[in-house]
Amino acid sequence: MPVSRILLVEDEPGLLLTLTDRLISQGYEVASESDGESGLARATSPTEPFDLVLLDVMLPKKNGFEVCRKMRQEGRMTPVLMLTAKGQLNDKVTGLKIGADDYLTKPFEMPELLARVEALLRRAPERPSPQVFQFGTIRVDWKTAAVSKGGQPVELSAREFQLLKYLIDHRGETIPREDLLSKVWGYDTQMNTRTVDVHMVWLRQKLEDNPRYPEFIITMRGFGYRFGG
Repeated sequence: MPVSRILLVEDEPGLLLTLTDRLISQGYEVASESDGESGLARATSPTEPFDLVLLDVMLPKKNGFEVCRKMRQEGRMTPVLMLTAKGQLNDKVTGLKIGADDYLTKPFEMPELLARVEALLRRAPERPSPQVFQFGTIRVDWKTAAVSKGGQPVELSAREFQLLKYLIDHRGETIPREDLLSKVWGYDTQMNTRTVDVHMVWLRQKLEDNPRYPEFIITMRGFGYRFGG
Protein backbone atom coordinates (compact mmCIF):
# COMPACT_ATOMS: atom_id res chain seq x y z
CA MET A 1 0.00 0.00 0.00
CA PRO A 2 1.52 3.39 -1.00
CA VAL A 3 2.49 5.85 1.70
CA SER A 4 0.09 8.78 2.01
CA ARG A 5 1.66 12.06 0.92
CA ILE A 6 0.79 15.23 2.82
CA LEU A 7 1.51 18.80 1.79
CA LEU A 8 1.90 21.12 4.80
CA VAL A 9 1.59 24.85 4.07
CA GLU A 10 2.49 26.74 7.26
CA ASP A 11 4.59 29.87 7.82
CA GLU A 12 5.31 29.44 11.54
CA PRO A 13 8.73 27.72 11.63
CA GLY A 14 8.28 26.03 15.01
CA LEU A 15 4.89 24.57 14.15
CA LEU A 16 6.09 23.58 10.69
CA LEU A 17 8.95 21.58 12.19
CA THR A 18 6.80 20.02 14.91
CA LEU A 19 4.04 18.94 12.54
CA THR A 20 6.50 17.62 9.97
CA ASP A 21 8.35 15.50 12.52
CA ARG A 22 5.15 14.12 14.03
CA LEU A 23 3.55 13.26 10.70
CA ILE A 24 6.71 11.55 9.48
CA SER A 25 6.84 9.55 12.72
CA GLN A 26 3.29 8.38 11.92
CA GLY A 27 4.46 6.99 8.59
CA TYR A 28 3.39 9.80 6.26
CA GLU A 29 5.52 11.37 3.55
CA VAL A 30 5.54 15.14 4.12
CA ALA A 31 6.41 18.07 1.86
CA SER A 32 6.15 21.65 3.06
CA GLU A 33 5.89 25.24 1.88
CA SER A 34 5.83 28.43 3.96
CA ASP A 35 3.80 30.82 1.79
CA GLY A 36 0.56 30.68 -0.14
CA GLU A 37 1.97 31.12 -3.63
CA SER A 38 4.48 28.28 -3.23
CA GLY A 39 1.86 26.16 -1.52
CA LEU A 40 -0.60 26.64 -4.38
CA ALA A 41 2.03 25.81 -6.99
CA ARG A 42 2.92 22.62 -5.12
CA ALA A 43 -0.71 21.63 -4.50
CA THR A 44 -1.62 21.99 -8.19
CA SER A 45 1.55 20.47 -9.67
CA PRO A 46 0.62 17.82 -12.27
CA THR A 47 3.70 15.73 -11.47
CA GLU A 48 3.52 15.65 -7.67
CA PRO A 49 0.15 14.41 -6.37
CA PHE A 50 -0.77 14.66 -2.68
CA ASP A 51 -3.36 12.79 -0.64
CA LEU A 52 -4.02 15.66 1.79
CA VAL A 53 -3.18 19.35 2.19
CA LEU A 54 -2.78 20.87 5.67
CA LEU A 55 -3.31 24.54 4.95
CA ASP A 56 -2.82 27.47 7.31
CA VAL A 57 -5.18 30.40 6.73
CA MET A 58 -2.84 33.27 7.61
CA LEU A 59 -0.05 32.92 5.05
CA PRO A 60 2.21 35.45 3.30
CA LYS A 61 1.71 36.22 -0.41
CA LYS A 62 -1.60 34.36 -0.67
CA ASN A 63 -3.86 33.36 2.23
CA GLY A 64 -5.21 29.89 2.77
CA PHE A 65 -8.71 30.78 1.57
CA GLU A 66 -7.30 31.94 -1.77
CA VAL A 67 -5.15 28.81 -2.08
CA CYS A 68 -8.08 26.49 -1.38
CA ARG A 69 -10.41 28.40 -3.71
CA LYS A 70 -7.88 28.29 -6.55
CA MET A 71 -7.28 24.56 -6.03
CA ARG A 72 -10.99 23.85 -6.40
CA GLN A 73 -11.31 26.16 -9.42
CA GLU A 74 -8.56 24.16 -11.13
CA GLY A 75 -10.36 20.92 -10.37
CA ARG A 76 -7.99 19.75 -7.62
CA MET A 77 -10.13 17.72 -5.23
CA THR A 78 -7.34 16.80 -2.80
CA PRO A 79 -8.78 16.92 0.75
CA VAL A 80 -7.91 20.16 2.58
CA LEU A 81 -7.67 20.54 6.35
CA MET A 82 -7.42 24.24 7.21
CA LEU A 83 -5.46 25.43 10.25
CA THR A 84 -5.93 28.86 11.80
CA ALA A 85 -5.52 30.80 15.00
CA LYS A 86 -8.91 32.35 14.37
CA GLY A 87 -11.91 30.79 16.04
CA GLN A 88 -14.69 32.89 14.57
CA LEU A 89 -17.59 31.03 13.07
CA ASN A 90 -17.44 33.18 9.92
CA ASP A 91 -13.92 31.96 9.10
CA LYS A 92 -14.97 28.34 9.49
CA VAL A 93 -18.00 28.88 7.27
CA THR A 94 -15.85 30.65 4.65
CA GLY A 95 -13.33 27.83 4.59
CA LEU A 96 -15.97 25.14 4.20
CA LYS A 97 -17.88 27.09 1.54
CA ILE A 98 -14.84 27.45 -0.71
CA GLY A 99 -14.16 23.73 -0.58
CA ALA A 100 -12.16 22.91 2.56
CA ASP A 101 -13.00 19.47 3.98
CA ASP A 102 -12.28 20.22 7.63
CA TYR A 103 -11.17 23.06 9.91
CA LEU A 104 -9.00 23.01 13.03
CA THR A 105 -8.41 26.03 15.28
CA LYS A 106 -5.02 26.70 16.88
CA PRO A 107 -3.89 25.84 19.44
CA PHE A 108 -4.88 22.21 18.96
CA GLU A 109 -3.85 18.92 20.51
CA MET A 110 -1.73 16.69 18.29
CA PRO A 111 -3.95 13.59 18.78
CA GLU A 112 -6.93 15.55 17.44
CA LEU A 113 -5.00 16.67 14.38
CA LEU A 114 -3.83 13.12 13.68
CA ALA A 115 -7.36 11.77 14.09
CA ARG A 116 -8.71 14.29 11.57
CA VAL A 117 -5.88 13.52 9.15
CA GLU A 118 -6.65 9.80 9.36
CA ALA A 119 -10.37 10.42 8.86
CA LEU A 120 -9.82 12.57 5.77
CA LEU A 121 -7.39 10.09 4.26
CA ARG A 122 -9.87 7.24 4.75
CA ARG A 123 -12.51 9.18 2.83
CA ALA A 124 -10.16 10.46 0.14
CA PRO A 125 -10.28 8.92 -3.34
CA GLU A 126 -7.28 6.89 -4.36
CA ARG A 127 -4.52 9.16 -5.62
CA PRO A 128 -3.96 8.75 -9.35
CA SER A 129 -0.40 8.08 -10.42
CA PRO A 130 1.02 10.82 -12.64
CA GLN A 131 1.64 9.63 -16.17
CA VAL A 132 4.76 11.77 -16.58
CA PHE A 133 7.61 12.52 -14.19
CA GLN A 134 10.20 15.17 -15.01
CA PHE A 135 13.53 16.04 -13.40
CA GLY A 136 16.02 18.42 -14.91
CA THR A 137 15.70 18.05 -18.69
CA ILE A 138 14.69 14.38 -18.34
CA ARG A 139 11.11 13.29 -18.95
CA VAL A 140 9.78 9.84 -18.03
CA ASP A 141 6.44 8.63 -19.37
CA TRP A 142 5.28 5.76 -17.16
CA LYS A 143 2.53 4.64 -19.54
CA THR A 144 4.74 4.20 -22.58
CA ALA A 145 8.04 3.60 -20.73
CA ALA A 146 9.56 6.34 -22.88
CA VAL A 147 12.45 8.42 -21.56
CA SER A 148 13.83 11.58 -23.14
CA LYS A 149 16.55 14.06 -22.27
CA GLY A 150 16.41 17.59 -23.62
CA GLY A 151 13.68 16.43 -26.00
CA GLN A 152 15.81 13.59 -27.40
CA PRO A 153 14.84 9.94 -26.77
CA VAL A 154 16.98 7.93 -24.38
CA GLU A 155 17.11 4.17 -24.89
CA LEU A 156 16.91 2.28 -21.60
CA SER A 157 16.79 -1.46 -21.18
CA ALA A 158 13.80 -2.91 -19.33
CA ARG A 159 15.96 -3.43 -16.24
CA GLU A 160 17.37 0.10 -16.38
CA PHE A 161 13.85 1.49 -16.63
CA GLN A 162 12.68 -0.63 -13.66
CA LEU A 163 15.67 0.53 -11.65
CA LEU A 164 15.02 4.18 -12.49
CA LYS A 165 11.35 3.81 -11.56
CA TYR A 166 12.23 2.26 -8.20
CA LEU A 167 14.66 5.10 -7.45
CA ILE A 168 12.05 7.73 -8.37
CA ASP A 169 9.28 6.00 -6.39
CA HIS A 170 11.57 6.10 -3.33
CA ARG A 171 13.08 9.53 -3.97
CA GLY A 172 14.69 11.06 -0.91
CA GLU A 173 15.45 7.64 0.59
CA THR A 174 18.84 5.97 0.75
CA ILE A 175 18.30 2.50 -0.72
CA PRO A 176 20.78 -0.29 0.10
CA ARG A 177 22.10 -2.30 -2.84
CA GLU A 178 20.61 -5.44 -1.31
CA ASP A 179 17.14 -3.88 -1.40
CA LEU A 180 17.56 -2.99 -5.08
CA LEU A 181 18.62 -6.53 -5.90
CA SER A 182 15.61 -7.89 -4.05
CA LYS A 183 12.97 -5.44 -5.32
CA VAL A 184 14.17 -4.79 -8.88
CA TRP A 185 15.92 -8.04 -9.80
CA GLY A 186 14.09 -10.40 -7.42
CA TYR A 187 17.43 -11.85 -6.36
CA ASP A 188 18.36 -13.30 -3.01
CA THR A 189 20.07 -10.56 -1.00
CA GLN A 190 23.11 -12.81 -0.43
CA MET A 191 24.11 -12.48 -4.09
CA ASN A 192 26.85 -10.12 -5.26
CA THR A 193 25.66 -6.52 -5.48
CA ARG A 194 28.12 -5.56 -8.21
CA THR A 195 25.36 -5.83 -10.82
CA VAL A 196 23.58 -2.89 -9.15
CA ASP A 197 26.69 -0.71 -9.42
CA VAL A 198 27.12 -1.60 -13.09
CA HIS A 199 23.52 -0.66 -13.93
CA MET A 200 23.88 2.59 -11.99
CA VAL A 201 26.92 3.47 -14.11
CA TRP A 202 24.91 2.80 -17.27
CA LEU A 203 22.01 4.94 -16.04
CA ARG A 204 24.35 7.81 -15.21
CA GLN A 205 25.99 7.65 -18.62
CA LYS A 206 22.59 7.97 -20.27
CA LEU A 207 20.93 10.50 -17.95
CA GLU A 208 23.53 12.64 -16.18
CA ASP A 209 25.18 15.66 -17.81
CA ASN A 210 28.39 14.72 -16.03
CA PRO A 211 28.34 11.05 -14.95
CA ARG A 212 31.45 11.52 -12.81
CA TYR A 213 29.62 14.13 -10.74
CA PRO A 214 26.00 12.92 -10.79
CA GLU A 215 23.16 15.24 -9.92
CA PHE A 216 20.34 12.71 -9.77
CA ILE A 217 21.68 9.19 -9.12
CA ILE A 218 23.79 9.68 -6.04
CA THR A 219 26.03 7.15 -4.31
CA MET A 220 25.77 7.13 -0.52
CA ARG A 221 29.09 5.51 0.29
CA GLY A 222 28.75 2.55 2.58
CA PHE A 223 24.95 2.60 2.33
CA GLY A 224 23.61 2.48 -1.22
CA TYR A 225 22.01 4.92 -3.62
CA ARG A 226 19.64 7.88 -3.46
CA PHE A 227 17.63 9.63 -6.17
CA GLY A 228 18.22 13.37 -5.93
CA GLY A 229 15.83 14.63 -8.60
